[in-house]
Amino acid sequence: MLNDSLILRPSAFVCRTAAIAALACASTLGFAQQSVSDVDTTKAATAPVVLPAVHPMDFSGLDGVSYSSSTEPVGGVDVAETATLDIKGLDALQPPPRRRYGNRRYNDSSHNPDGSNKYAFIAGVGVTIPAGNLHKYDTESWGFQVGGGRNFNKHFSVLAQFDYDHFGLQGTTLTNQNTLYGTAGDGLDGNSHIWSFTVNPTYNIAVRETLGAYVVGGVGFYHKVTNFTLPETGEYFDPYYGPVEYTANEVIDHYTSNAPGFNGGFGLTYKPSRFAGERFYAEARYVYMINSQKQGITVANANSAFGAAYTGSNFYPANSNRTSYIPIKVGVRF
Repeated sequence: MLNDSLILRPSAFVCRTAAIAALACASTLGFAQQSVSDVDTTKAATAPVVLPAVHPMDFSGLDGVSYSSSTEPVGGVDVAETATLDIKGLDALQPPPRRRYGNRRYNDSSHNPDGSNKYAFIAGVGVTIPAGNLHKYDTESWGFQVGGGRNFNKHFSVLAQFDYDHFGLQGTTLTNQNTLYGTAGDGLDGNSHIWSFTVNPTYNIAVRETLGAYVVGGVGFYHKVTNFTLPETGEYFDPYYGPVEYTANEVIDHYTSNAPGFNGGFGLTYKPSRFAGERFYAEARYVYMINSQKQGITVANANSAFGAAYTGSNFYPANSNRTSYIPIKVGVRF
């Protein structure tokens, strides 16, 4: 009995061990089968990704393309080759740099940096209107002006100018002089004029393609003249008709006055086209001449104590009165 039990116990141990091993193998196989089943299901649900075919780079059309690499290209250019490409020919294919547009800058003897002409010239004609005290003695007439100078830029210039302004005489002026001269009925006549040399700074307050405006002021020397005339008969010899008589006004009395003066005004300009070098202008100024008053005989004081004692020859002291007038001129600037 003892020997049988010893023999049976090892057999039972072996059987138990085999049963446990069988169970473990079955569990392992089941888990593995489940994992394979999950992987297959996922693969079936996801669509395969197909990558597009990559063609090799072709630089055969570029001039001056060179590369250096320790690896020989096989069917194209690999990554190592593209990293060391030296594409010299691409500079010629690049667009030119963008230009910067703005005001043209000049650098020559006849233009300022902003494009304006360095030198300016003017010529104009128009009417001259007496103002203030001068209006009592003179009437409006004609005048002209010429000048030239320097433009420092499009806005500021300085011109030296010569002006000649002519006037007629009022009827009352001639009547009074007839009384003083005792020439009533003899055809007394007369005229007056002022010429001047001035320096005139000018500032353009508006500059456009065709239209502009400016202000001007000036100072200079003014010379005023008044003449009284009577008709005189003369004679000259014509080779075909012989002696010929003519009648002309002869100056019988002459007065002058020199004085400093100044002027100021404004004007408008018109440029016929954007490419034209000249501008037409129209301007009006106020001129004031600082005369030194001189004493003389007038109709009002001729019979006074002053007139009775006066021994001079000034029969027209109005020529030395303070003088003001308005010249209006149109012309061209270039």
